Amino acid sequence: MLVLTKRLAANSHTVVSLTLPLNSEERTRSRYRWETTEGQVLNLRLPRGTVLRDRDLLTTETEETFVLVIAKPEPVITVFGETPLDLLKAAYHLGNRHVPLELTPNYLRLSSDPVLEAMLKKLGLKIVEEIAPFQPEIGAYSHGH
Repeated sequence: MLVLTKRLAANSHTVVSLTLPLNSEERTRSRYRWETTEGQVLNLRLPRGTVLRDRDLLTTETEETFVLVIAKPEPVITVFGETPLDLLKAAYHLGNRHVPLELTPNYLRLSSDPVLEAMLKKLGLKIVEEIAPFQPEIGAYSHGH
């Protein structure tokens, strides 16, 4: 059993022992237990409030083993607008609902939700349902809110 207690930033030079694909919700957990397809048990014991990002590294207290975190594709809605203002308006309305949201200059992405999808269509935005990695913004208070 591996007890993973440290998160390190992505580093392409680190030799990893395992890859751990996690969806956006799983990457917000600081305490969790996984079992690999090979039967190896991984226990996550990170400081509360830790949010993992794609390509982060997890390691043990002694740093003898490194595990690479991968953003696992999941059902999402990708939102496109005719103008940047269209996306800004959509982000405003979604933010008022405290929806986890991935922000880019060209699109917004959120977890699939038929009610929100209907609202976004009513705002005149183009919606694409897909299976893709989802990396929502961590938030201004991620350090201990």
